[in-house]
Amino acid sequence: MVQQVEIGGGAPAFATKRKMRRPGVVLTALTVVYILNFLDRQLLGILAKPIQDELQITDGQLGLIGGLYFAMFYCFIAIPVGWLADRTNRVGVLSIACGIWSAATIACGLARTYPQLVVARMAVGFGEAGGVPPSYALITDTFPAGKRGFAFGIFNLGPPIGAALGIALGATIAAVFDWRDAFIAIGVVGLITATALPFLIPEPKRGATDEMDVDSKPEAAPFWTTVRAFFANPVLTLAALGSGATQFVTYGLGNFAVLFLMREKGMTLSEIAFWYALAIIVGMGGGMIASGKLIDRLSRRSRTTFATAPAASLAVAAPFYLGFVWAPSWELALGLLTIVMFFNYFYLSCSITLVQEEVSPNQRVLAGALLLLVMNFIGLGLGPTWVGAASDWFAARGSIANSLQLALYTLTPFYAIAIALFVMLARAIRSADMRLHKNTLAHESEG
Repeated sequence: MVQQVEIGGGAPAFATKRKMRRPGVVLTALTVVYILNFLDRQLLGILAKPIQDELQITDGQLGLIGGLYFAMFYCFIAIPVGWLADRTNRVGVLSIACGIWSAATIACGLARTYPQLVVARMAVGFGEAGGVPPSYALITDTFPAGKRGFAFGIFNLGPPIGAALGIALGATIAAVFDWRDAFIAIGVVGLITATALPFLIPEPKRGATDEMDVDSKPEAAPFWTTVRAFFANPVLTLAALGSGATQFVTYGLGNFAVLFLMREKGMTLSEIAFWYALAIIVGMGGGMIASGKLIDRLSRRSRTTFATAPAASLAVAAPFYLGFVWAPSWELALGLLTIVMFFNYFYLSCSITLVQEEVSPNQRVLAGALLLLVMNFIGLGLGPTWVGAASDWFAARGSIANSLQLALYTLTPFYAIAIALFVMLARAIRSADMRLHKNTLAHESEG
């Protein structure tokens, strides 16, 4: 039996490999589920204007629904879900989670008051907490090292495709019918997908793509030992904090971008449905693919790529972000935003791949959940909440016409914070690799 509770050094090496069946089918199915996950999550921001008009809620209240209230369940429920999935059938956990968040999305469409919408969004967060961590582990046990970066790059097309579909379908349905119909229709699609999922994805053996004896079976890692080891490892902690600071910007911007483009740049719902959806696909989607390919190639030479790539990409994105917020026309703003989204998301594939390769197979779901806990509580929980509260603050002081623009400017310092954290991560990775190299040489000399 194999048990490894020390985090930091990757999975153990054994004699043989066990090849997985149908990796393309597995990756496609998981990506479709992630698309639905992100689509349901983004509907609130996409349909913010008609929701605000009907329910009479402020930017601050909107920020709380899409941020702190959602994240309270999404972040912390992911930990017990990760613990459960590491010990049971990960595909089954993912299927149940998809069913819960899809039913809750339908409930959002049925909400008649702000408190009802809050409860429904919390339920969406509860379900979505079980979506991503099992998928990380399933992909890692399906694709070997050296191919995981690109696999995660494909998987991480879920957010841009989900956002683009949410924009195109949600805005179109809302324009033709009603914003409630968009929530209900997409929720029904999710319920159908949840039912089909166990028939599409076989549960892989834990550690199947690592150098591991096919007859060995890793024991479930102790919960608190794994948690303590995660936060004691500077590589994992800095990866989570750097990702969180980045998501503070991406979620703060993402939850209010449509409202900003409509209210302060003059876009219509029909223009949003096509042009903003196109910007998401080209910008965010292109960044996911490019970053996945880049880290697979460069990380073979040096693992510091997992940190230097997002640091460099954020440094490029920051001035374009300022241009987007300033731009006098929606056409220019959307063009600059496309560039921003391309470079804003390099961190995601880098951090996920680093964390999954840094831990042993029996720790991957829980480690992925801990990564999501930190980065989503900071980014998803606080980013939209910050922007909404800042917009209300500026509006109360007379800047009603451009309160959201001023609020988005306040996200700029978080680019610098994220870059600094990723630079620190690069140093931590270099130090860890040097220690590992010295220990290996010492062990060989003793032998």
